[in-house]
Amino acid sequence: MEIEFVGAAQTVTGSKHLLRTSQANVLLDCGLFQGRRKESIHRNQHLGINPFTLDAVILSHAHIDHSGALPLLVKQGFNGPIYTTPATRDLCAVMLEDAAAIQKNDARTINKMIERDGADMDPVEPLYTEEDVVRVLERMIAVPYRRTVSVAPGVRVTFFDAGHVLGSAVSAIDVEEPFAHGKKKRIVFTGDLGRKKMPILKDPEIVEGADVLLTESTYGDRLHKPIAAMEEDLAAVLYRTYQRGGKVVIPSFALERAQELLYAINELKRMGRMPNMPVYVDSPLTVKITDIFRLHPECYDSETRARIREGSSPFDFEEVRYVTDKEESKAIDASSEPAVIIAASGMCEAGRIVHHLRATIEDPKNTVCIVGFQAAHTLGRRIVERRPRVKIFGVERDLRAEVVIMNGFSAHADQRDLVEYATELKARGSLDKIVLVHGEETAQKVLIAKMQENGLEGALAAQAGMRLEV
Repeated sequence: MEIEFVGAAQTVTGSKHLLRTSQANVLLDCGLFQGRRKESIHRNQHLGINPFTLDAVILSHAHIDHSGALPLLVKQGFNGPIYTTPATRDLCAVMLEDAAAIQKNDARTINKMIERDGADMDPVEPLYTEEDVVRVLERMIAVPYRRTVSVAPGVRVTFFDAGHVLGSAVSAIDVEEPFAHGKKKRIVFTGDLGRKKMPILKDPEIVEGADVLLTESTYGDRLHKPIAAMEEDLAAVLYRTYQRGGKVVIPSFALERAQELLYAINELKRMGRMPNMPVYVDSPLTVKITDIFRLHPECYDSETRARIREGSSPFDFEEVRYVTDKEESKAIDASSEPAVIIAASGMCEAGRIVHHLRATIEDPKNTVCIVGFQAAHTLGRRIVERRPRVKIFGVERDLRAEVVIMNGFSAHADQRDLVEYATELKARGSLDKIVLVHGEETAQKVLIAKMQENGLEGALAAQAGMRLEV
């Protein structure tokens, strides 16, 4: 029984972990890698997995760095079942379709720029099509939280709420090896782990009986501000930019982060702390995802359920405008009026946010507000690093807009959350192995040291291609 770490090993994208037993091969997540364009294309085209040898896939949640390579896996020959939660299945229906459409549109845009303007970029071909997405959805089996199912010979899974995004799951994977005197192991894979006491969703659930923990480590080297403090900071950013007559541009993941931002802005409005400026949610995907949120109240915390029952949805208020039309999107940039623009993608690598950044980033009256982790070599990371010039659509542009970083809105567990979660698992099981995935090397070193301080011995960081016997 072993686990091979194919992706998200000392990186935060491209989640792929392969569980091998004497009877089956089960893949945990199948996400797209994000980073330098050439490297991303190469790594995504070459998944590092033989799809014909897989018996099943277990999917933790719908974020593209965890689910986005599933159509490619199917395109390359995988024909087995994909197990996930009902909300994740619904989200993948729109998110994977959107990913395919973005690839198609970006390839068309970039190839036109190369042909017309001689832009310094390589030609691009989409990784997969909408037809490949449909084939993924045909293979998805939706399993509710806390219901155990057999996914392959000798392998069962039970999903618990991870509290990260709608439908996100901590996967408790029970493996029995009949050829090793009935050896049994419970492997707990967090996917991306959420935070306690965040708005909208329930807190992460603790799993009993863990022997091995595979846990994300994105923010293993830092602590988040409380959400109340982040709302305070957001109010200051909105007023400051409004007084300059500028726009607040917020790159946001369409899933969860956009909804949390709307929740926070709505709270500021309720407290009379929101400037008189429209809030544009410029993402057809976010509109669809927000509709899916309304279909899954089983994922909400009690406060959010109560507000919705009272007819006070956190996603709908006077100032918010949901934008789907391209011409309306262009009109936002053409307008000189102050505004808030929330648009995907979260790491600024694709989608409408790139067009808004091109239109606003060189004007010092505007603000780029970063509310989530930015992977190395992405446009978002270069903005976080406040580089004087950044390349957008192959053209170098001056970064004159104010840059504000607000990681407290992150739906990822911070260092304290991660240590507490592992400690609680150890108290409720025979946990003897902790493996850190989905994190950069610096963060993982700090987290390992902190775990050791708290009596969690044996924690290690997975490296790409490493095989761990469990």
